[in-house]
Amino acid sequence: MIALDFPEINSILVWKDLFPSFNKIALIAVLAAVISITIFLLAVRQDHKEAPKGIRNFAEVIVEFIEDGVVMQTMGKDGLAWTPFLMTMFLFIYLCNVPGIIPFFQMPATARMAVPLFLALMVWVIYNVTGIKHQGIGGYLKSTLFPPGVPKALYILVTPIEFISAIIVRPFSLAVRLFANMMAGHILLVTFALLSEALFQAKDKILIPVGILPFFMLVFLTSFEVLVAFLQAYIFAMLTAVYIGGATHPEH
Repeated sequence: MIALDFPEINSILVWKDLFPSFNKIALIAVLAAVISITIFLLAVRQDHKEAPKGIRNFAEVIVEFIEDGVVMQTMGKDGLAWTPFLMTMFLFIYLCNVPGIIPFFQMPATARMAVPLFLALMVWVIYNVTGIKHQGIGGYLKSTLFPPGVPKALYILVTPIEFISAIIVRPFSLAVRLFANMMAGHILLVTFALLSEALFQAKDKILIPVGILPFFMLVFLTSFEVLVAFLQAYIFAMLTAVYIGGATHPEH
């Protein structure tokens, strides 16, 4: 009977501190912030009179992507002022997602609930404050809890649902969506990596060729996680824009 030894599940979810109160997850988050800032600092230093090239060209591609693919799709021209915030959010989340497939790190920072939850709560505060600023607290609550076009008799059912959905559930759904997708991908990669290693190192030589199957699956999932890292950052930025746009310009 063949026994395959796997590490405890806790070992792929909890990281030892690199130094007190600072572990690998914190390191990834700090690096994501530093890289994001560095990209645009270097881009700004280039001569604006010349055609964009190198890092500046890369920065402009990100800005145009957020403007055309997020802001204009959800908020229109009135939302262009939110481009820097949404761009920062997208780039930071993407750079926190990608380390899940990078050797040594091999863990997306967003697979720890603290990071997505902090970002989601920050978005929650911003779109609520923005809604109150543009509509007043009464107008904001009215547009949120009493959606137009609904028969008044149904408000007794709709209003509590809207309150729970928009005020309570929304930030947690935003955080859980990002966290769950990145954690699921991380666990799948670890599972197939360990299975491949165990089969390749098996004492029974017959099992070694079998290890090719989970190894190919590992390669496929690694490529897929590159796409997932991008999509999850994009979805988070898109939903943030939708929430801010809805709070700024409620339906009439």
